[in-house]
Amino acid sequence: MNAPELITAPDEEALAGNLLSYYEAIEHASLDMLNAARSGDWDRVVKLEGACAVLIGRLKHAATEHPMGPSELALKSRIMQRILVNDAEIRNLAEP
Repeated sequence: MNAPELITAPDEEALAGNLLSYYEAIEHASLDMLNAARSGDWDRVVKLEGACAVLIGRLKHAATEHPMGPSELALKSRIMQRILVNDAEIRNLAEP
């Protein structure tokens, strides 16, 4: 097994076991998208949007296998609110 496989496999397993990790990764990507949009780097925004789509697809699959508890749902809600704020600002920058 080469080094990238050693790094990638545990990360994917960790995400699958912890749905909040998916939400946090999506939030991080949305913040990166916002920073790229603020600097006018729309090619990067599009690339990051693709990465978000992949994460969302994986999240949907993992969510069917790992339900969240009440405290996780509350944290998920706060993360989603931050993602929506980032998304709204990106849209404002894209369509002034």
